[in-house]
Amino acid sequence: MVGVLGGHRVVPVVVLDDPGRADDLGAALVAGGLPVAEATFRTPEAAAVLRRLAGRSDLLVGAGTVITAAQVDLAHDAGARFVVSPGLSAAVVRRCQELDLPVFPGVSTPTEVIAALDLGLEAVKFFPAEANGGLATIKALSAAFPQVRFVPTGGITADSAPAYLAHRAVAAVGGSWMVAPDLLASGRWDEVTARCAATVAACRPDTPIPQGAPT
Repeated sequence: MVGVLGGHRVVPVVVLDDPGRADDLGAALVAGGLPVAEATFRTPEAAAVLRRLAGRSDLLVGAGTVITAAQVDLAHDAGARFVVSPGLSAAVVRRCQELDLPVFPGVSTPTEVIAALDLGLEAVKFFPAEANGGLATIKALSAAFPQVRFVPTGGITADSAPAYLAHRAVAAVGGSWMVAPDLLASGRWDEVTARCAATVAACRPDTPIPQGAPT
């Protein structure tokens, strides 16, 4: 299922309430070499933003903060290529499976990982990552569940992302440092592009593993 991310190991988590800015945002992400986004369902205009972003042929877009089966339908209709949820809802997962839509539900405990496995999933969101012990917890969970891949999100920064990605159980990370709300609100698209480019450079597969990173 992680193949849906197309090899992109950093997913910008977008909170945008103005669909009119979606085209500029999409262009900035592509220019920065990070043509992927998780458009969150945290604003009234989320579906419209998602639809605008998904309309670009050069951008891979999913829906985030999806917590109901009805929102799965909205996301699918708007063109989402994958769904991300902050928690593990069987209703959300099953609706995504009915639509053949890859889904990454949020987990933070062994019990939730087992519930995800019971639903036929082997890739999950680890959320909120930093508040739940970060890499140390991922290391512990991956020892018990070696078949599971994690996409940690929540509190991850440009500085900490490479260490997460150095862990064999981490498929990708999600973060908002390159699409911070103040940048989007003020239309600082050049800064978005610059931060995306810096992120791509810092998270290249050939980048040296940070000192002390688990493997």
